[in-house]
Amino acid sequence: MTTPAPTPGLPVRVTARLDAPLSRWLWLVKWILVIPHVVVLFFLWIAFTLVGLIAFFAILFTARYPRPLFDFNLGVLRWSWRVSFYSYGALATDRYPPFSLREEPDYPARLDVAYPERLSRGLVLVKWWLLAIPHYIVVGFFVGGWHAGWWGGGLVAVLTVIAAVILLFTERYPRDLFDLIVGLNRWVLRLAAYTSLMTDVYPPFRLDMGGDEPSVLRKTP
Repeated sequence: MTTPAPTPGLPVRVTARLDAPLSRWLWLVKWILVIPHVVVLFFLWIAFTLVGLIAFFAILFTARYPRPLFDFNLGVLRWSWRVSFYSYGALATDRYPPFSLREEPDYPARLDVAYPERLSRGLVLVKWWLLAIPHYIVVGFFVGGWHAGWWGGGLVAVLTVIAAVILLFTERYPRDLFDLIVGLNRWVLRLAAYTSLMTDVYPPFRLDMGGDEPSVLRKTP
């Protein structure tokens, strides 16, 4: 007998749920509705960068990411993922994202990063630029360039618009397209956590599609 178990060794967990029904028309004006979030996130990402710089030196000298700084930057990533999921990173929910850095268990887009007790002092010098170069190339294709905390174009945007047009004419969001879009966003978010020094676990070169984190089959008696 086999039962699914979470994929081991991946500290970044991205989950999403396709809401139904979805409005056929609301996506046409979401770019207006998210303006308040865009303004707030602009300043949050400035703070994110400064906090990351402080964390860099903390890890370099102590091998630890100060927990309050970690929680703040995780909150910014969560906020960004919710806004992206609502708007043109997925358009997979009509529930307006909360203005919150906290985990929101009832929101259909969720992100969590396991807090590392210790981090490599040596990796902190190279993982955010040198080691991440192959991923930067791939993610640049996904999002049309590496945008700090924002999904602004590329393949993700094209697929999302296609899904929105299908929704407009059929009142259905294609499930296969949803799974692919979430998989692309999952890749982006894994890289974001790694290059933000929040984990030493190198992101896999693997497109894990679907709203749930991938599982492996584990034999049980």
